[in-house]
Amino acid sequence: MNVVIVESPSKAKTINKYLGNDYQVFASFGHVRDLPAKDGSVKPDEDFSMVYETDPDSKKHLTPIIKACKEADTLYLCTDPDREGEAISWHVLEVLKEAKAIHKTMKVYRVTFDEITKKAIVEAFKHPRDLDMNLINAQQARRALDYLVGFTLSPVLWRKLPGSKSAGRVQSVALRLICERDTEIEQFISREYWDIKASMIAASGSSITARLIEYKGEKMEKFSITDGKKAGEIAEALRHKHYAVSKLDPKEVRRYPAPPFTTSTLQQEAARKCGFSAKKTMQLAQKLYEGVSLGGETVGLITYMRTDGVTVSVDAINEARNYISGTYGSPYMPPAPRVYKTKSKNAQEAHEAIRPTDVTRTPDEVGAFLDHDMKRLYELVWKRMVASQMENAVFDQLIVDIAASDKQAVLRTSGSVIKFDGFLKLYQEGHDDEKDGEEEEAKLPALKHDETLAAKEVLPEQHFTEPPPRFSEASLVKKLEELGIGRPSTYASIISVLQDRGYVRLDKKRFIAESLGRLVNAFLVSFFERYVEYSFTADLEAKLDDVSAGERDWKTVLREFWKDFIVKIGESKELTVSQVLEALDNLLGAYAFGNPTDGKDPRQCPACKTGRLGLKIGRFGPYIACSAYPECNHKAQIGDMGGPTMTDAEGSEFKLPKTLGKDPVSGEDVSMRKGPYGVYVQLGESKTPKRASLFKSMSPETMTLEVALKLLSLPRDLGSHPDTGKPIVVNNGKFGPYLLHDGKFTTLPPSEDPLTIGINRAVDVLSRAPVKSGGNEAIRVLGKHPDDGADVTIFKGRYGPYIKHGKVNAPFPKDASLDTLTLAEALPLLAARADAPAKKPFRRGGAKSAPAAKPKAAPKAAEAKPKAPAKAKASPAKPKTKKKTG
Repeated sequence: MNVVIVESPSKAKTINKYLGNDYQVFASFGHVRDLPAKDGSVKPDEDFSMVYETDPDSKKHLTPIIKACKEADTLYLCTDPDREGEAISWHVLEVLKEAKAIHKTMKVYRVTFDEITKKAIVEAFKHPRDLDMNLINAQQARRALDYLVGFTLSPVLWRKLPGSKSAGRVQSVALRLICERDTEIEQFISREYWDIKASMIAASGSSITARLIEYKGEKMEKFSITDGKKAGEIAEALRHKHYAVSKLDPKEVRRYPAPPFTTSTLQQEAARKCGFSAKKTMQLAQKLYEGVSLGGETVGLITYMRTDGVTVSVDAINEARNYISGTYGSPYMPPAPRVYKTKSKNAQEAHEAIRPTDVTRTPDEVGAFLDHDMKRLYELVWKRMVASQMENAVFDQLIVDIAASDKQAVLRTSGSVIKFDGFLKLYQEGHDDEKDGEEEEAKLPALKHDETLAAKEVLPEQHFTEPPPRFSEASLVKKLEELGIGRPSTYASIISVLQDRGYVRLDKKRFIAESLGRLVNAFLVSFFERYVEYSFTADLEAKLDDVSAGERDWKTVLREFWKDFIVKIGESKELTVSQVLEALDNLLGAYAFGNPTDGKDPRQCPACKTGRLGLKIGRFGPYIACSAYPECNHKAQIGDMGGPTMTDAEGSEFKLPKTLGKDPVSGEDVSMRKGPYGVYVQLGESKTPKRASLFKSMSPETMTLEVALKLLSLPRDLGSHPDTGKPIVVNNGKFGPYLLHDGKFTTLPPSEDPLTIGINRAVDVLSRAPVKSGGNEAIRVLGKHPDDGADVTIFKGRYGPYIKHGKVNAPFPKDASLDTLTLAEALPLLAARADAPAKKPFRRGGAKSAPAAKPKAAPKAAEAKPKAPAKAKASPAKPKTKKKTG
């Protein structure tokens, strides 16, 4: 018998159909062993020995594998064809060896394949190999580095920067990218510039628009005209000149199709065109790779999705060319196949590009078997592969220079039209900061050399330079790949970790560094700069690639890294609070306090007007406080004063805190601020100002003084309940708006506005609120019990419905209906339950109950002895000291 091990059950199910009855296919369910999340799992003092631990959840999956291997002749390790997959196979084998499931006569092979199709699987099993220890050691080295950084650098963060979560070898560098882009945007100073465009009429009567490129012998660069006065003077001069075509430059321009997808380009394009996160893209791609049921047959639709290679098999190329020829015709098929070369220097990682396993399975054909998102991703992969083998797109481009008759000015216009659409007929690559769409420009009219043109209108246009855009998921992945940071399988996890730890947030598909992320980055840049340098991280990645290629020893890489890193960790223990604050102030001053505006000092305390604001470190991390403490107790969160820019309903930009206006009653300012739990409004600047959180449905961008005052008026007494006479209060809490009546809280439905709700609506909401008992919701009230007049109610419980009256619960009859059960039918059930004997208390250790205590016999009067004299009171026993652990 042959045992085959893959990672996922869906993959196992698909492969099992291809191999036949002589093979048993099992799933390991991913990694089976890892380094325990505790100190000492990697031991630098013992030449970086690593202590692995089998995951408890994996043991139940390994049990049948161990049993099958003990009776098998051959073991095939068929996990994914990358470093991670190679390591999983090795870990599985090590666990099997420990369980003594690998006997002396067993043959162990490693089998890899890039696509889950019958042809690929059968062919792969004809060419098994041994485990590649170079790939395994490269993965071990990466895991050890990540562990050592996490378990030595993170505690430094916790001690010196309370409130921070953790630091990582690669994600800290990605965080630096986002933080530096935010700083670049905040410090950006916009510059004014002008250009001049003229609308001209050709001899044919057609209109064209040309831009001034030369004036009085000077080339017009971007900042040649920087004020409106000069622009107006030049425009006025141009209006009175005569023009003619001085130069015609026709060109034929060709555009080449993009290669098939790699992991990073797939993540980028899926983010641009489908709005998918990197994590979601990989989850969908995994499903398409492992197999989808097509009318009863499970088929892998795409090749392996973790790759940095752009090469594809000859069979796949021929398949695509045949489809192009048959569907679009010979003009769309180039004379020779297109061959793309991978940029990866590591041949072990250069697998095939991501492509459909069968080009003839078009998106329309398989779409009926896929959900909406899977179909969209498959369509991207399919179109990109087919387009990569199509003919070039050809454009006719014309550049026209138009000169003034006095030679004092030259204007230029250009136009291009698609001469042959080529691959654009099927697919066009997206761009991060440009709108996808047709690149075809307006077609210029037929023009001749020296043809005269009349200036119909000359207009100066004002422009301002704009800061670079914030990173999107697509542009961040692209930047990480350009810098050589991380690898295809790590991009999605890097982004997820940054978001999960609260270091960054995704707003309108753009990453914004949170205050906590800015603080952590500033600390790392100040005291561990080398380890968040782009070049250092990229060089380390290159060394790991050398390990996987067998060109470098993995323990040497670890030793070189650890030697300097542990010294830096030791130096950080001597850091004082003042040194940390000074470093944070140097890097985050503008972010923490804002920039001077209208001559105002951004560090002047807004409460007392005399003290100066400075950074302090508290139990929950750094914050802003007034130097006049304790006389002034003003505090603020870092980022409140120089945080992200927002845009209000009128299109004006602002930063928090923002003054909304004055309270008509007290005359104090009403402001909107951001705290650790979100955005809130505040009245005045006293030591204990009144504050109110925004509802989850509210947006800071649309907040007004009127709404803020209503929020500050909460809690609001609506009046007395007509039945109970007790007050009803509306307020906003941790879980949203609610009503408080008779000591009970009732969540306010989303359809009700807590700021405007009145007593009548509140009473109606309370009357319709579900009755609950012990957290269980009532289904139906059957009526009043005849003994005490209390409700008899059917409740929905954890194990099904039950009947309740007072403290008595009766099981709901299995043959009864929830809708038709009557009070008369329920009363006997409750009575039987009330008369039932009480359950004995559960005793740990078995069903036997403890023996009953023997009753003490009363002492006989004749035998009663005189009481002994009372002993001296014993001194209290010395408490035992618990032995310290850990």
